[in-house]
Amino acid sequence: MYKIDFNNPIHIHFIGIGGISMSGFAELLHTKGFTITGSDSKESQITKHLESLGINILYGQRASNITSDIDLVVYTAAIREDNEEYQAALNNNIPTMDRALMVGQVMSNYKNSIAISGTHGKTTTTSMLSHVFLEAELDPTISVGGILKAIDGNIRIGNSDNFITEACEYTNSFLKFNPKISVILNVEADHLDFFKDINDIRNSFKAFAQRLPEDGLLILNSEINDYDFFAKDLDCKVVTYGINNPDSNYSALNIGYDELGHGYYDLSENGKIVDHIHLSLVGLHNISNSLSVIAIARELKIPLEVIKNGLLAFKGTDRRFQYKGIIGGVKIIDDYAHHPTEIEATLKAAEKYPHRELWCVFQPHTYTRTKAFLKEFAKALSLADKIVLADIYAAREPDPGDISSKDLLRELENLGKEVYYFPCFDEIENFLLLNCTNGDLLITMGAGDIVTIGEALLGK
Repeated sequence: MYKIDFNNPIHIHFIGIGGISMSGFAELLHTKGFTITGSDSKESQITKHLESLGINILYGQRASNITSDIDLVVYTAAIREDNEEYQAALNNNIPTMDRALMVGQVMSNYKNSIAISGTHGKTTTTSMLSHVFLEAELDPTISVGGILKAIDGNIRIGNSDNFITEACEYTNSFLKFNPKISVILNVEADHLDFFKDINDIRNSFKAFAQRLPEDGLLILNSEINDYDFFAKDLDCKVVTYGINNPDSNYSALNIGYDELGHGYYDLSENGKIVDHIHLSLVGLHNISNSLSVIAIARELKIPLEVIKNGLLAFKGTDRRFQYKGIIGGVKIIDDYAHHPTEIEATLKAAEKYPHRELWCVFQPHTYTRTKAFLKEFAKALSLADKIVLADIYAAREPDPGDISSKDLLRELENLGKEVYYFPCFDEIENFLLLNCTNGDLLITMGAGDIVTIGEALLGK
């Protein structure tokens, strides 16, 4: 297997360099002295930025882009095997690797490489930890799956031995990572278009934990069902955390919320209350996320006062309970939640946010997920006072014809909820303008393009 070594910079060509993640790593390797070229289908702000750094980008993907001076070709998961550049690399015996393997190779160059995994909360927790490291002036390199205001983007290139990233389980991509410190936030059924069942998913996370070296560290949520399964037979140190669980190494006790729904709690460390923590985020799930961050930071000897300041300074990432604005006295929030557990956590958090009635405008994400968790989606959404459904966002899937938002509508009606369905966004926007009233809280929710509804309302 080809190794990316910062001490031996080579020429790397990125197929699909304009993607938000690929572009960040292309920039990182460029700053480390690598010769970087890339191709993409069209020009964008991202590609313009890379070109301003001196990176040569070719528009259109063709075999002639693969020249003999290229040492390694990196490609995204979206690249098909019949891609001309990919085939040219194979035909010319140029080593290739996908994005996940490339990230794993980059991680190997850092003494403290930290990977945040879990079914939910990866981006928020990665961003939260990044704030703490920045507050501690540890100069980390950061790769996050959302836009983080503190670094003005999704990547920060530091000059220390600290690397922070999130690790996604989909297609087992995180099994190509090489972290020194790993976090498992939670493990639930999801991505059932790839995994067979929950046991398949649990085995994947266990394999991820087993990638840690003997001098590594696993930060593990003790609220995960049978959490010992993931720690069993590991050679590395295991540190646990959990809500209201003083038996864990780190726990949150005496939890409360301020007038804006922001969480606070007493921090228990190895059974002893050591300080009081106040967050600028809503929801019990973010209290749990913060415990994992505290566990990492404390194990790395970051002072508690620095940790507290970093946590308080973090006000969230793009599309995670993000305040968008107010129209006619109606506050509009946007959230990326697209799994029943995420929806439940977000709506429970919203209950503690000042409002009259709680509206949820939900766009289901993928047919597979909607069908697999139909009743669970209905139960989670029922926490809202009124629900408006959009059509399913297909993402990577073809329409199988046996599941639609109307099925979710019926499930919610069976639960006695006030629920509406509209096939197009214009109809949803007009309905909301007529029916939301002063003091209501409106949350647009989903991993697709539902965010544009709130943005359109604010523009009217």
